[in-house]
Amino acid sequence: MSLGVTKRSVMIAGHRTSVSLEDAFWDALRTIAETRGQSIQALIGAIDAGREGQNLSSAIRVFVLAEIRGTG
Repeated sequence: MSLGVTKRSVMIAGHRTSVSLEDAFWDALRTIAETRGQSIQALIGAIDAGREGQNLSSAIRVFVLAEIRGTG
């Protein structure tokens, strides 16, 4: 398992932003998006819409953890 952090640029609500996540979170996010039939960008957009001021990278990590635990 890679512990590196990767920064990726995504388009959310019509504007471009960068998100830095550990590679394991990018992999999990990709799997969740595929399972839901969504693009990663669409999934990140949904997470962004519900994050209530939380840092986007943190909101994504919490989302992935909740999904893995089955509480999301």
